[in-house]
Amino acid sequence: LGLAVLIFADLAQPFSVVDDLRPDAPLPPPDEIRQQAFANNPDIRAAEAGLRQADFGIKAARGLYYPSLVVDYFYGMDSNFFALHNPDGSRNLGSVVQAAVNVPVWNWGATRSKVRQAELQKRQAEVDLNFARRQIEANVTGLYLEGQAAKAQLDSLRNSADLASESLRLTLLRYQGGEATALEVVDAQSALALARNAYDDGLARYRLALANIQTLTGRF
Repeated sequence: LGLAVLIFADLAQPFSVVDDLRPDAPLPPPDEIRQQAFANNPDIRAAEAGLRQADFGIKAARGLYYPSLVVDYFYGMDSNFFALHNPDGSRNLGSVVQAAVNVPVWNWGATRSKVRQAELQKRQAEVDLNFARRQIEANVTGLYLEGQAAKAQLDSLRNSADLASESLRLTLLRYQGGEATALEVVDAQSALALARNAYDDGLARYRLALANIQTLTGRF
């Protein structure tokens, strides 16, 4: 019920929980992680969109150097009452077309200032994009090394759990043969429980590393 409260809008929605702590989940190579991160990461995409916006801003600012033509067309009713014709028989409906031409001559450098401001905004957008890419590069390296270390630790933890299980089996055989005490059996059982818990923690760390990589690359 607590999990349903966190992830579902309808608490009555049926769901099942699957043990997905599998040690065989593959760790993608760093080049693939880096490529997917650059293509799908929202920070990179936002920075690229900001750069494109800055490019259009420069074009719009430079467009102020050129003459502009504005044409407006209106169609409607010009009357104090709702009717197609006036009492004298003239039509109330009509159309109006008006045009305005703006030829820039001198505006005290306002256009030049806008162009300069747009260029500075583009430069800032380029800096932001470069920083986002470098940040992604650093995150890819760090998360891959973290996942690699967690994957390597799993082998050691699995061996420890196997050794603890074998130690418990041998201790039980010795206990059944009268060569071991009950305290030794309890110690072996405790060691096995600790080893299994450590292995489960290692699995959780490895899956967390994979989840962080998926979050970075935008692939779930």
